[in-house]
Amino acid sequence: MGERIKKLKKIRIHREGTHELTISAIAVAAIGALLWYGLDTKIPFIIFALIFGTAWMMALNFYRCPIRYFNGDTNKLVVAPADGKIVVIEEAEENDYFHEKRLMVSIFMSPLNVHANWFPVDGKVKFVKHFDGNYHKAWLPKASEENEHADIMITTPEGVDVLVRQIAGAMARRIVTYAKPEEECYIDEHLGFIKLGSRVDIFLPLDTEIRCRMDQPTTGDQTVIAKLK
Repeated sequence: MGERIKKLKKIRIHREGTHELTISAIAVAAIGALLWYGLDTKIPFIIFALIFGTAWMMALNFYRCPIRYFNGDTNKLVVAPADGKIVVIEEAEENDYFHEKRLMVSIFMSPLNVHANWFPVDGKVKFVKHFDGNYHKAWLPKASEENEHADIMITTPEGVDVLVRQIAGAMARRIVTYAKPEEECYIDEHLGFIKLGSRVDIFLPLDTEIRCRMDQPTTGDQTVIAKLK
């Protein structure tokens, strides 16, 4: 029982959802009260409570934000920036910044996953750029370049540049990035948040040692996906 309470204390609601959850809870409660007290039959209230109560609980689940800390030495490690599943591990031409091949690892987040994003490496933020675009399904290859996305370049203490790309999906309509240029960043810190289904790509040097596999579930800030040389 004590362990369960301890785990519950490590779950909080992300700041991106507190306003929306509060307003929607007040609206649902107000309409529910009108249906309960304003009608002789309780059937409309029961139907409303089931539908909108379930929807609100799903939103609450979506905005949950676990408090996590990586247990171990982070030197040269690349940690999953998001909860989800590995959908891409491949060499890809990166012509926007590196103009050469890079190892790309992509994590797809379903609407049921935690949607907070963490920094995958320790280092310093080199730049942050946001691009408007389409809303293809996030697992499609063209989503990385054509969808709305935000690019965050991080330089590790060893001088290695790592590109992190937050990508909006078919359902996602808002990318939030907390990273700021020239700021120090660390594993365990939040990089940003993506609302609804989406994806995060990481571009690494070709000599990086990959420590993940296709279709592997990931836990943000916990799962080691690679080690830099």
